[in-house]
Amino acid sequence: MSEQAWLALNRLPGIGSRTQRALLERFGEAAAVFHAGASALRDLGLRPAQVSALQKDPADLLLAADRHWLQSTDNQLCRWTDHDYPALLRRIPDPPMLLYLRGQRGLLDQAMFAIVGSRSPTPGGAMTAEAFAKTLAGIGLVIVSGLAAGIDAAAHRGALTSGTIGVMGTGPDRIYPRSNLALAREMTRHGLLISEQPPGTGSRAGLFPRRNRIISGLCLGVLVVEAGEASGSLITARLAAEQGREVFAIPGSIHSPLSRGPHRLIREGAKLVESATDILEELGPLHGVTAGIAPMGVASWQPEDPREQAVWKAMDYVPSAPEQIAARAGLTLAELSAILLAMELQGRITASPGGFFCRLPSAP
Repeated sequence: MSEQAWLALNRLPGIGSRTQRALLERFGEAAAVFHAGASALRDLGLRPAQVSALQKDPADLLLAADRHWLQSTDNQLCRWTDHDYPALLRRIPDPPMLLYLRGQRGLLDQAMFAIVGSRSPTPGGAMTAEAFAKTLAGIGLVIVSGLAAGIDAAAHRGALTSGTIGVMGTGPDRIYPRSNLALAREMTRHGLLISEQPPGTGSRAGLFPRRNRIISGLCLGVLVVEAGEASGSLITARLAAEQGREVFAIPGSIHSPLSRGPHRLIREGAKLVESATDILEELGPLHGVTAGIAPMGVASWQPEDPREQAVWKAMDYVPSAPEQIAARAGLTLAELSAILLAMELQGRITASPGGFFCRLPSAP
């Protein structure tokens, strides 16, 4: 009865988290709301149709998707009244009263950190997000992101074996985008999927900005890796700042549109990040392991072939045109082409839009 009451309450149209919270504060539990008198419900400002719905049996308000959700022993609910409801999330202005869970519920009790960014990152940006996630997860932070394509997926992959949480903008039974279906399945085994939307809820644009308040609300801080000026990641960063969380950003080339978001955040007070140590120092004594974190970079790697050495020295993490690289390295374009291909196959460099090339970072 209790789970049915929670799902039914979360289904009622026009009753958002603030109204749900008022009902729970007044009546104590979701099941008690459905036993409340009509006059008491009207006193809380509910409309006649909502009062009428709350006079019904909760089971009558459930949809087929709700019943299917309840039938699986792998699915769980985290209620506002549960002892393991995330403490930081409880303090935001508009916390969800109910979270649908799939995966390892115990991650809710651990310290969390968010990594977000563009859905269409550069190869270097995706590699950077994955490397930071792997390092931060390795020292005990649960990595949170939005299960979107691009930077989100890279962050989840980096932390997959250590602990990662995906906050969904759809219902808990609808993976979006579908390209992340295999990743989501892995996350239910090694991580956790969270949604505040009822089962069966599909992808709708307005749900994703709302989802972002949960990403930031769960976490001690948020790192933005590559984001355009209109990126939803900037919404997450703004919400993090409003919630009193730390905001971090990785700078990039002044010529890249994906650097504009992080650069704007840095101008507004976000901490510029070059290594995981920068994040851990700002978070304070929570994780006293900063001495063991190596700085980001690939300076320790050097090609053995002299011509590859010349090309490597002629390149940077900022994309360069082949003509520029060839001139710096003292090579013809034909000679350079073969060397670039070999180094790209080694995973040391990457092709960027417009036919440019740049170095790839290693783990932080």
